[in-house]
Amino acid sequence: MSEQPTFEDKLQQLESIVSQLEKGDRPLETALSDFQTGVGLVKDLQKTLKDAEDTLAKVIDNDDELSDLELTND
Repeated sequence: MSEQPTFEDKLQQLESIVSQLEKGDRPLETALSDFQTGVGLVKDLQKTLKDAEDTLAKVIDNDDELSDLELTND
């Protein structure tokens, strides 16, 4: 069973793809394939960040239950 790539692994892969595309020396077919891979990575990374944001927007209350974070004007 293979291990799932981490957020950092995906980000590094995306950065590598962007770097290669910026060089502009790749055949069109390869560039399109890389672009599609990059778009998929962006979607995965955005979902991971959204899930983390949702988790951080919750706090543990006195009953050890997760509840929505209430903003105050203190």
